[in-house]
Amino acid sequence: MFSKILIANRGEIALRIMQAAKELGIKTVAVFSESDKDSLHASLADEKICIGPAKASESYLNIPNIISAALITKTDAIHPGYGFLAENPRFPEVCQQEGLAFVGPPASVMRIMGDKNRARQEMKKAKLPILPGSDGIIKDFSSAEKTAKKIGFPIILKAAAGGGGKGMRIVRSLPSLENQFNIAQNESNSAFGNPDLYIEKYFENARHIEIQVARDSKGHVIGFAERECSVQRKHQKILEETPSTYIDSKLRKKMIKAAESAADFIDYQSLGTFEFLVDRKKNFYFMEANTRVQVEHPITEMVYGIDLIKEQIQISAGQDLKISQGIEFRGHSIECRINAEDPDSFAPSPGKIEFLVFPGGEGIRIDSAAYQGWTIPPFYDSLIAKVSSHAPTRQQAIKKAITALEMTTLVGVKTNIPLQLNVLSNSDFLKGTYDTQFLEDLIAKKTSS
Repeated sequence: MFSKILIANRGEIALRIMQAAKELGIKTVAVFSESDKDSLHASLADEKICIGPAKASESYLNIPNIISAALITKTDAIHPGYGFLAENPRFPEVCQQEGLAFVGPPASVMRIMGDKNRARQEMKKAKLPILPGSDGIIKDFSSAEKTAKKIGFPIILKAAAGGGGKGMRIVRSLPSLENQFNIAQNESNSAFGNPDLYIEKYFENARHIEIQVARDSKGHVIGFAERECSVQRKHQKILEETPSTYIDSKLRKKMIKAAESAADFIDYQSLGTFEFLVDRKKNFYFMEANTRVQVEHPITEMVYGIDLIKEQIQISAGQDLKISQGIEFRGHSIECRINAEDPDSFAPSPGKIEFLVFPGGEGIRIDSAAYQGWTIPPFYDSLIAKVSSHAPTRQQAIKKAITALEMTTLVGVKTNIPLQLNVLSNSDFLKGTYDTQFLEDLIAKKTSS
């Protein structure tokens, strides 16, 4: 087992990794930017080291500075968390060159699955159903037009090197294709330094379902019950729950088996998530795989009573998967992402938190690095906290989530808590009949009223 881990991240995920490491008896090193000098992750680690200015490209994305920090502190391993360098295959390669373990899958696997178009081709070989779409990268409008006509509108343009909704555009008709193609290319190039796009068929009123997997170096693999991620705005997840109201036990087993088989096919090692689109006929199609821990991992932990981060660390240390096949989930869990943003315009709302109290109680989990008196910097993701509930039934989990959000007291910055409460009380959400268009429609109705 490792004796010391450097956490190449910030915020709530840095604290989450720190907690798991400490419980495993591993010392932690926090890296922080100049704007994060007063952050909780820096103050609670066993050691801390500044890696650069506030700008992410000069700190949390600065591989030489992070590696130097690891070598100076005599670290055994580096955990990337999510975001920043978590899915950059160059990072684990450099770690290996410097004799540092990387808490995540091999660089070769990250390279395959990080290229969304290549991932499609590999999953096709693995016999996973994939969405109808382009056979390769679409370099120009002429090729995009030809492919779109072949598969039929609506379509979705996707950045080959991307994620998180960047470089994605839904196109419903030919006249708007050229403009949307140019916008998606520019956004992809700006976000990822790569303008490459591919095209997929876009299914209306579909569900976004993901399957968490864990696999060790000896090939032991386990897939977990699905997470429903259909409450999203501009392809950014806002609220997740498990299990899904849309997936029955037969389909669940089928999707888990598909994800496990895919992990075996690419010799995956670590935590990973396979994301699927499920249509109105309950056919499922592979969309992408995330080669890292997911933001929404807490709800899987709550229904299974496990610690996924510990498993991830232990797998990277060469240990066997500790979770047994056949483990069953219990109850229902919901995660609400609380962002520092205007609930109406969605504009970021950085600033000083004047007063802050989170709720507690049975079945409530708070993942956060925020504290009273802390100034939320404008340079990074706006996530303040993840408020998760767990209860025997979905109805009880919803009530717990609503109560927790209503009892969250945060003064000084605007948050999206009003939006979350609006979602949780919506009749379609309560009935479980929502889809990926649900939140956009809810926002549109509110704006027009």
